[in-house]
Amino acid sequence: MELIRRAIEMQSWAAAARRNGLTIGFVPTMGYLHEGHLSLMRYARESCDRVVASIFVNPMQFGPQEDLAQYPRDLDRDLNMIRSIPVDAVFHPDASEMYPAGFQTRVEVTEVTKALCGHYRPQFFTGVATVVLKLFNCVQPDVAVFGAKDFQQWVTIRRMVRDLNLPVRVEGRPIVRESDGLALSSRNTYLSPRERQSALALSRSLKLAQDLIDGGEKEAGAILAEVRRHIEAEPGNQVQYAELMDPETITPVNRVEGPALLALAVWVGKTRLIDNAVLAAS
Repeated sequence: MELIRRAIEMQSWAAAARRNGLTIGFVPTMGYLHEGHLSLMRYARESCDRVVASIFVNPMQFGPQEDLAQYPRDLDRDLNMIRSIPVDAVFHPDASEMYPAGFQTRVEVTEVTKALCGHYRPQFFTGVATVVLKLFNCVQPDVAVFGAKDFQQWVTIRRMVRDLNLPVRVEGRPIVRESDGLALSSRNTYLSPRERQSALALSRSLKLAQDLIDGGEKEAGAILAEVRRHIEAEPGNQVQYAELMDPETITPVNRVEGPALLALAVWVGKTRLIDNAVLAAS
């Protein structure tokens, strides 16, 4: 496994693989890996001849009051985990490599980023789209694999790839959960034992919503009211948003007549967690 820190070296590595007729699968991460990340890498390993993972905590997607400085980092731990896949190269640039002095270019994806996280974190998806396009230009992947926990991010990158005619196939893979249902997240490390118990209300509320639909409830307002009630019944939980959206356009649905994305962002104490499920109409 090669550890690559400079963009030009990553491009040279990718060009050599392509000259040899090899396909490249790519998994972008911000590090502090968990089984969810590794599942994406395994999928890339099965799909392509070579696998690249990036580890880069992207400052452009953090707001001024967010947790950029506190975001967990442990490169040695991450590299040891990655070796089990195995991954062929890890791209680990620093911020000055990705955003050199005088950097002034932004990538903006408009409509699918307006709601949900885009509403509450207005800088977020511009930062995501910009860094992912830069990473694509460095790694030159044939396939890029994203986790469905960040569902709106996955939709945003798919939109960017279509709009800019990028030669990358973007794949989304299912959320990986703990045995009790908690969606894996690097931010779970922030939770106290009591907060972790409260956080289980997110995954339980997704099942509750599907049960309501299966029981005949179709009105989004009624479903969301029950979801909010269930989540906020646990101590320390405050719903930032709970929305039913079209999973392709990320626009609200008033009635669940077909597949509908139930998207959640919840403050559990001082930790913001997200979760989602695409619900099926009965």
